[in-house]
Amino acid sequence: MRAGRFLRLLGLGLGLLAPGLLACNSLQKRANADLPVWKKRPGGALSIAYTRDLVANSRAHGEPYERGQPGLDVQGRRVFVGSSDGGLYALSAPQGEVLWRFETLSFVQCRPHYDAEEDVVYFGSHDGALYRVHALDGALDWRLSTRSEIGREPIVRGELIYFANANDTLIAARRKSGEIVWTHHRSPAAGMEVAGYSGPALAFGRVYMGFSDGTATAFDPATGQEAWQPVDLATEAEEALGEPPKYLDVDTTPIGLTAAAGDMVVFGSYAGGVYALDAELGTLLWSNADVRGVSDLALFEEPAHVRGGIERPKRSLVIVSTGTSGLWALDPETGREVWRREVPRGGISGPAFVLGALLVNSSQLGTFLVSPVDGSLIDGIHTDLGVSGAPAAHGGRAFVLTNGGTLLALDVNAPGPYAVAPSHAPPEPFPY
Repeated sequence: MRAGRFLRLLGLGLGLLAPGLLACNSLQKRANADLPVWKKRPGGALSIAYTRDLVANSRAHGEPYERGQPGLDVQGRRVFVGSSDGGLYALSAPQGEVLWRFETLSFVQCRPHYDAEEDVVYFGSHDGALYRVHALDGALDWRLSTRSEIGREPIVRGELIYFANANDTLIAARRKSGEIVWTHHRSPAAGMEVAGYSGPALAFGRVYMGFSDGTATAFDPATGQEAWQPVDLATEAEEALGEPPKYLDVDTTPIGLTAAAGDMVVFGSYAGGVYALDAELGTLLWSNADVRGVSDLALFEEPAHVRGGIERPKRSLVIVSTGTSGLWALDPETGREVWRREVPRGGISGPAFVLGALLVNSSQLGTFLVSPVDGSLIDGIHTDLGVSGAPAAHGGRAFVLTNGGTLLALDVNAPGPYAVAPSHAPPEPFPY
């Protein structure tokens, strides 16, 4: 039974929280009787509200993981998530009922983009097409074929939608018709590449994207013209490392942020580290070559607040997820390491921000709630096959698709608005 493939959960402590109590008790009855050595959980902040098996039985073969990432319609209380069975699923967020399923010709690993104005969902498939379907019933509006897989979330701005495919091509299309307005393609450089590619980021009136030849570029969103010459981050990496990087790829979707130095865009190079470029000129502001295996970037921002009678200043961190060196937090002003969280096995997903904490997935372990202050572990749920795709969250509810093809709806009750372990206590290790 597919559901049984993930249910070696950290059972103790789930019953401490009222939300999802019945669901948790049910899971404990189905869990492995041999409790693992890490049975004492660091906190009872995560509980399971419900589970839904999503991968259709028709899936006869495929990759040994699910990279589907949930997308949310907060007002309509719906969840959209793709699967390796070729389907995009729409579910009711409160209870998990499947509302409809749309069939494509290959894996759907792209995070769907819900457009509230049009009440439609945009998503890509490994069949090389971008789709627009009605959020109400999954009816197809249009399908745009690009002949190469689309696994990064598309972005809507004005009347255009921007997306990238695995052939190092950035595409702008008309949102309502799917008509292509402009494209930009870069030929891959000679040499080795890792699997993956950047998606587009819109910030400061431009579109930014990285490419597998090791370059980062800015574009005019209306015309696709280069706003500055491509920046060769592979050369920057060679200077920092003292040798040419084995992998050239700049295949992480960049993020834009404003710091004391001004507007900047942060890119990730798999072998070369993390780079901040001036958003206007493309000049290098800072780099950190110690971060290896970059796969996702995110900006965590904590507003100024009062806690315990003490005024706390605004806090900003660049959160870096990697496939080889764990989870990092960098100072956006300098790129220096604030903290690093090693993971014993597998890669770490991009985070979802929930109740002031970071929810991340481990491809070989499970789902974990981490403090943004020092990277300490707040809570975790282990799954047999791990979780590869990034989670999604709103309020105290989060959604995760396991490698076994099961959607977990989690209730999160972080201990305090910005959870942190005592400064004298060493961080709890990720469970083995």
